[in-house]
Formats: sequence, C-alpha cells, structure tokens
Amino acid sequence: MAFLHSIIPFLEILIIAVMLNYILSLFWNTKSMDLALGFFAFLGLLAASSWLNLPVLHRIMVLVGNVLVIGVLIIFQPELRVALSKLSFKGKRYKEITEFDKFLDQLANSIYRMSEKRIGAIIVLENEDSLEEYAQKAVMLKGEFSSELLETIFAVNTPLHDGAVILRDQIILAAAVILPLADDPSQLARSMGTRHRAALGLSHMTDALIAVVSEETGKVSIAREGIMTRGVKIDRFKGIVRSLFNPPASPNAQTKFNFLEWLKT
Repeated sequence: MAFLHSIIPFLEILIIAVMLNYILSLFWNTKSMDLALGFFAFLGLLAASSWLNLPVLHRIMVLVGNVLVIGVLIIFQPELRVALSKLSFKGKRYKEITEFDKFLDQLANSIYRMSEKRIGAIIVLENEDSLEEYAQKAVMLKGEFSSELLETIFAVNTPLHDGAVILRDQIILAAAVILPLADDPSQLARSMGTRHRAALGLSHMTDALIAVVSEETGKVSIAREGIMTRGVKIDRFKGIVRSLFNPPASPNAQTKFNFLEWLKT
C-alpha cells in the first residue's frame, strides 16, 4: 500500500504529460472524430482522477475544464450561430425580405464589378408591365439568378453580350434582348450610346427599371419612367431597387410588439 502511494505522483506526471501531448497534437489535427474522442477521454480522466483519489490531477482537470468551456464556445461560434438561427421565431415576411436582400446584394455587386471593369451591360428589372413580347424575340433562359451567370452573359467574347438581360423576380428570363430606342435623345449626353438610348426607350413604354453600365466611362445609370439618372452609386442603386421591388407585407404577418406604444394606450 505504501508502494502505491509512493508512485502516485509519478503516475500523475505521466498522465499529465500524455494529456499535454494530445492537446498540442490537436493544433495539427482538426478532424471532428479526434475532437470527439478527446472530449470523451477528458471526461474519463476526470472521473478516474476522482475515483482513484488523485487530488493534483483532479484539480488540474477541473481548471482545464473551465477553460475548455470558453474555448469550445469560441472555436465553434459559427456552428452555434447557425444552430441558434434555426430557432428563430420570425415569420415568413422576414424570410422573404432576407432572400430579396441577398438577391439585391448579388445583383448590385455584379453590376458594380462590371462597372469597375468597364464591361457594357443593360439589365432590365420587370415590374408590373409584362416584358414577355421582348423576351420571346430574344434568347430565353429562365434560369435562376446568379452573379456568375449575369457577368458571363455580358463578357465581351460571349454571343449573348450584345443586348439586354430581363430579370423577372429572381429569374433571368432572357438575354440578348433588343429594346426599342428612345425617339428623343435630349436626356442623353454625348458619352451615352445605344444602350442608354434603349434603356430610355423602354422606360417610356413600361414601368420597368433599367440599369445601364457604360462601356466608355464605367458609370452606372438608371432609366425609369422616361428619366435617365447618371452616376448612381451602389447604395443609392440598392435603395431605389428596394423601394420598388421589396416584397410587400403580408396581411397575416404578425407585427412587432412595441412596448412604448403599449404604454401609451
């Protein structure tokens, strides 16, 4: 029995050395299975230190456990955030707006990337007036919108770059669309070409919003209701599109509780 008590300090040192070696090895091995095995091994050592009455090892395990709780929260913060987001109690309207904002961000970023590269483009966002007659005369795509697809269409060497793209909701309806030209080019500056004239012409005939990227200057213009606005920045572009196409509030959607308004009643 005395011999057992004499070797306990050496046993604790050996266990602690193995633990430190394993913890350090985790920096070079991040597989999920290794993390799970390490967690169960830690619990086993903690229980064994208590059962075998190893006070030094048990104290170290408790202190390390307190640190590991914080470490796990930091390391797995992205996964925990995703898991918590699934517990959201917000309604359908919130999801619709989130999807629309994601689409708008992709659209705006794509347009202004082409602006930086001075890639000429004309993007038509269909509103209440149907643009089916123009789409039928072009190349029908009916593909889900993506930045990569939009920018590929307007790449100089592609056969679809010469013409407009029609977007219906979040669908690329058609490409290489020929639009009617404006009869009165009084709003067009000398640096504006056929794309701007086509955008202005369609805005006279429909309620669509047309974004034009100038190949010469790289500036983004917006045509709507017969008016051409030049040099539109990305934040203003998002604001204009959001004001026209943001999904309307559902009549059955629950409104957010306002504590101050409740106190006034």
